[in-house]
Amino acid sequence: MVLQQRPGKQCCCFVCLYQDQLGVAEFCGKYHSELKPGCQYVGFDICGICVGSRVVSSRVCQNITDCTTKTKDNVFVKVSVAVQQQPRMERIQDCLYKLRNPGQQVDSYVTDVVRSEVPKMTLDEVFSEKDNIAKGVNESLTSHMDEYGWEILSSLVTHVDIKDLGVKQSMNQMEASKRNKVAAEVKATTAKNVMVKRAEGDAEAKALQGEGISRQRSAIVQGLKDSVGLVDPDEVSELLLMTQYFDTLETISSRKGNTIFIPHSVSGVADVSRQIQSGVLRGVRGIPGAN
Repeated sequence: MVLQQRPGKQCCCFVCLYQDQLGVAEFCGKYHSELKPGCQYVGFDICGICVGSRVVSSRVCQNITDCTTKTKDNVFVKVSVAVQQQPRMERIQDCLYKLRNPGQQVDSYVTDVVRSEVPKMTLDEVFSEKDNIAKGVNESLTSHMDEYGWEILSSLVTHVDIKDLGVKQSMNQMEASKRNKVAAEVKATTAKNVMVKRAEGDAEAKALQGEGISRQRSAIVQGLKDSVGLVDPDEVSELLLMTQYFDTLETISSRKGNTIFIPHSVSGVADVSRQIQSGVLRGVRGIPGAN
């Protein structure tokens, strides 16, 4: 930070300050009065050695401090802190006479705070709690620089850089692993939901298919009763079994690329019927509680 910018023009007994300047007048090296922007009479001068002036910019100045320190988990980082300050108009005398270089003083306070706060934090905490570091810097500077007539407007941690490139790569790999893990979990959950929905759909389809077959068989039985007059349950069961048997053969034969040889002829239909009926009845008798 530069203390003086564009020195005020001095001509014999008059001093002229720019609009963005504040200053003081000196008479024989001693403070005399404060100066405001514009042309002002400061006193009688002799050979240009009696009357003098000092000026400071009234603009907001930014001081950037880079500080290298170590975190709690032994990682060296460089922390950049930007501090905006401005001289207090009512305390121009303190601004000009109490500090030789305000910028260096700001650097000292910022470095002190950063090197006392960052070693208490892990690397992740340094990135997540930058505002706390900036708050500590701002509080320290406000209390110290006010004594010298400077107002601290704000303090910001603008950058945190890891000195070791290997640590940077490790952090990137860890973050990539975390994201891949989350993506894999989401993918697995999605696949599981799809499988569950598919199973539920298949179960519902099979239930509806069974209900349709049951209604079909009921309609067939009722049709046989109405048209043929079959009333014997055994005859009806035998006819249904044979119908199912031929439906199965038709379904198998309709599929391309499937060749099945079944050793039976038209004269053996009765034998097939008896075999099917015998197998069904044997299976029913094997069920506990079936007659």
